Amino acid sequence: MTEDLAERVAELERRVAVLEARPAESGPDGIVGYQGELVDPELRWAIRLSTPAVLDLPDAPRAAVLAALASTDRIALVRLLARDGPQTGAALQEAAELGSPGRLYHHLKALTSAGLVEQDRRGSYRLRPTAAIPALVLLTASADIAGQLRPGVHGAAG
Repeated sequence: MTEDLAERVAELERRVAVLEARPAESGPDGIVGYQGELVDPELRWAIRLSTPAVLDLPDAPRAAVLAALASTDRIALVRLLARDGPQTGAALQEAAELGSPGRLYHHLKALTSAGLVEQDRRGSYRLRPTAAIPALVLLTASADIAGQLRPGVHGAAG
């Protein structure tokens, strides 16, 4: 065996020994992240967390956000606000095809309570600027889980 080959085998043996000496892992390890940029309002957002840090976050706040989005009417409102910017209640009710102001305000209450939507000084509703990119990421991730982002589906790239 040549000296170079012997050194390579010895290095591989050391690496295998290190791997074999590791205790069994209790969960996934890695990094989870997302990022985005918006033009109006101008915003850049990037989040990177270790997988254990993500899994250790309290569930109640994120469950409240997911529950607020657990309605096609609420998703429609978020999409309208993301696409068209701030809207009055009347404009939102018409665009989202919600039959009554009571129905609109029921959905807006859930979205505002979860921190996704806020009312500005003029009385219009808008996506909270710091929630805009995370909300779009949630919509994108849920579309991915639902199989909508597979190659050939709605122009998705693979």
